[in-house]
Amino acid sequence: MSTRDSACPETTWVGLDVHKDSITSAVLPPGVELPVVDRWFHDEPSVRRFAATLGRPRLVRACYEAGPTGYDLARLLGRLGVSTEVIAPSLIPITPGSRVKTDTRDARKLVRLYRAGELTPVHIPTEAEEAVRDLARARADIVIDRTRARHRLSKFLLRHGEVYRSGSSWTMAHEQWLRSRHFGDAALERTYEHYRVVLIGIDAHLDAVDADLKLYVHDGPYAQSATRLGAYRGVTDLGALALAAEVCDWRRFPRATSLMGFCGLVPSEYSSGESRRRGSITKTGNTHLRSLLVEAAWAYQHRPNVGAQITRRQQRCSPETVARAWHAQLHLCAKFRRLAERKNSRKLVVTAVARELAGFLWAEMAAA
Repeated sequence: MSTRDSACPETTWVGLDVHKDSITSAVLPPGVELPVVDRWFHDEPSVRRFAATLGRPRLVRACYEAGPTGYDLARLLGRLGVSTEVIAPSLIPITPGSRVKTDTRDARKLVRLYRAGELTPVHIPTEAEEAVRDLARARADIVIDRTRARHRLSKFLLRHGEVYRSGSSWTMAHEQWLRSRHFGDAALERTYEHYRVVLIGIDAHLDAVDADLKLYVHDGPYAQSATRLGAYRGVTDLGALALAAEVCDWRRFPRATSLMGFCGLVPSEYSSGESRRRGSITKTGNTHLRSLLVEAAWAYQHRPNVGAQITRRQQRCSPETVARAWHAQLHLCAKFRRLAERKNSRKLVVTAVARELAGFLWAEMAAA
């Protein structure tokens, strides 16, 4: 049951435009059409004073947009008895032609739409869940930094005629080749050493974060979900933990297509009258989750197989989960092969497979 459905005629509605140092509140008491707007400092004593002015907490429904301030405000209001939802900003209706944006207007708009039931809330994780998710996202940021550092190093070598042609890059053989590179000019040699030191430091940092994350794969708020997700091909232990942390509550998606849309993996569409046009994927919603699914989808380009790593992960799963994972692998490998024969772009193929993989994972987590 949503907050809107559980409300009564005596409900007081509150919209909050939240910033680092200020909160603009718009309050709609019962039977009132013009919100009462106020602006106050963003700290715990001010929040407590504001909540005390709203009357009985069980008759108050508050909301604010998801943003950089996180969920602490929602948790604080919840401890004070005020039911609070955090709203997905990208799904807030926009008035065509509006060119004026202020905190007061935003708060008034938020509370009116909230009372009308036109807003979509996001899931508010517990503090333990959010902590593990932040650690998983920190790893993703470090991986991005490593990719950039690798690009800088490889482009530096290319500019000076050093090209590795003995196999794949960033392997043990490639590392030995990098160690053997030297430059006659002192400035170039120092530049190369600086690029190498940065990359070595990032690799060490990534190893440290991986070690920290592994502690939560089988013991933490997402342990059960990560175990089941890890039964699927392409989903490693850390990948399963990151997927579980990003989705958090799988039950909030009533259908698999809802999760696909949340990942931004569904095609955009513009249809009017007899005209129907579909474009590229929307790329809205959770970027981290979409990246994880696309990365996992590449594993299905090969023939169906249960290797040693998958077998190890599936030992902790029920027979039903293992059977569903095998069915998903057969389907997705066949789909990858069929699409690869028809499409010139492998990116299009892996995106389509990632979308269906999201559906299989949703079905897994929705199963009893």
